[in-house]
Amino acid sequence: MIIIGAGPIGLACGIEARKAGLDFLIIEKGTLANSIYNYPVNMTFFSTSQKLEMGDIPFMSIENKPRRTEALEYYRRVSQAYGLPINYYEEATTVTGKAGEFTVTTSKATYHTKFVIVATGFYDVPNYLNVPGEELSKVAHYYKEPWPYVGQKVVVIGAGNSAVDAALECWRKGADVTMIIQHEAIDRNVKYWVLPDIENRIKEGSIKALFNTKVKEIHPKSLLLENESGDFEIENDFVLAMTGYKPNYPLLKKFEIDLIDENQIPCFDQQNHETNRKGMYLAGVVCGGLNTRSYFIENSIEHSQKILSDIKEKIHLYK
Repeated sequence: MIIIGAGPIGLACGIEARKAGLDFLIIEKGTLANSIYNYPVNMTFFSTSQKLEMGDIPFMSIENKPRRTEALEYYRRVSQAYGLPINYYEEATTVTGKAGEFTVTTSKATYHTKFVIVATGFYDVPNYLNVPGEELSKVAHYYKEPWPYVGQKVVVIGAGNSAVDAALECWRKGADVTMIIQHEAIDRNVKYWVLPDIENRIKEGSIKALFNTKVKEIHPKSLLLENESGDFEIENDFVLAMTGYKPNYPLLKKFEIDLIDENQIPCFDQQNHETNRKGMYLAGVVCGGLNTRSYFIENSIEHSQKILSDIKEKIHLYK
């Protein structure tokens, strides 16, 4: 079988395939755990290290909740321990054929396989603002670290974990930070140990927050905003648009996976994770569609067990 994606759940599927003695290959368009690699440098996971463990390999971290670098090292050791075959920097483009006779075409090669598992996550495609000026170089949809923003007027758009982390880090390194929040408060799902920090910084005025406000236009040295009082402009050097992410729907469409309801949830069987396309399975956070809070690493690891159990029952049909 072919597993598309070498994130934590793609690796979990590989581990189960290895245990089952099946021939498989993992294809990854970037590096190992590519989404985690692109997380902010100092990001702390919401889950504890114990809940992120897989393949009976302990996840040791300095604190109860691991950081990005510790997670990257853990998944490297997991892939190494199980000798998982992974082709890096190879992007899957199309899947043709049917169960037992799939042809997977990538940016580098063509493969013939009986089964396909799609574990592509949702961190690859940002939710764009779709406003004039969003294409300017001052605008970023991914945040890595605060150092480029020292002494700069920085606008952080959003009110979730990514926005809060970026705002606090940039402020602590000397940036003049303004948060633009389209709702009336910070998201209640922000990490509980961070929420009081951001609320207190806003309350004391260290970080400015404009609630019930939207960005209308982005200019080289300013932003045009709008709220119930009308349009107004503020000076600005950089924009961090922490507006969330979504699955790669164009890719899912190419794979002929149907979408259901307003949340664009991919069609799959909850029992075995087989999609509407027989022999093709869906694993990990991509299963949630636009509802990106439905699945996390810790509650998606079991997808690999469901999928491989079903494949082992059906593999005799395609010999």
